[in-house]
Amino acid sequence: MAEENEDLPSDETPDAYDDENPSFEEVGEQMDLSDHVEPADPLEEALQRAETAEKEIAYKDAEIQNVRKRLMAEKSSLIQYGGIGLARRMIPILNDVDRALDQVDEDDESPVAQGLRLLRNKLWRELEADGIKAIEAKGQQFDPSHMEAITTLPASEQYPAGIVIDVLEPGYMYKERVLRAARVVVATE
Repeated sequence: MAEENEDLPSDETPDAYDDENPSFEEVGEQMDLSDHVEPADPLEEALQRAETAEKEIAYKDAEIQNVRKRLMAEKSSLIQYGGIGLARRMIPILNDVDRALDQVDEDDESPVAQGLRLLRNKLWRELEADGIKAIEAKGQQFDPSHMEAITTLPASEQYPAGIVIDVLEPGYMYKERVLRAARVVVATE
């Protein structure tokens, strides 16, 4: 039994143990309380959260307004230029009719010639009513935003440098957009 008692802790504490570990009171005196952070005021904390939430709401509201403006602009553009696809498909047909009319004499009054002229006039009136107009190029200053220079020829007195000499294929505008650039011959120095 004496051996068992040796394993049990005694009520006596060694002196060395007391010197190495300071008491609770000594620890309190040694601690620097300046680093201790007091809990934030709940009212201040709530005000900061409310301010952050207000900023987020204002940001989201501005973002929603920007999306609305962009969607309205896209909708307006779709309404304004919605027929551009049909116009692009009709222009080659108009050009085919024009090429057919180039093969017919102007004084030819045959039913085929009259039908081609009638078809061309009706087609052009409908395209014009939808906002299509031909790009005037011959004799005009070359404009790369509306014209495509296919070839160049030396300038002359009649056609100085930068002036369109001939139109190889007409160009068209759909309202304010270039539907197809005019393919032209330009005078150069």
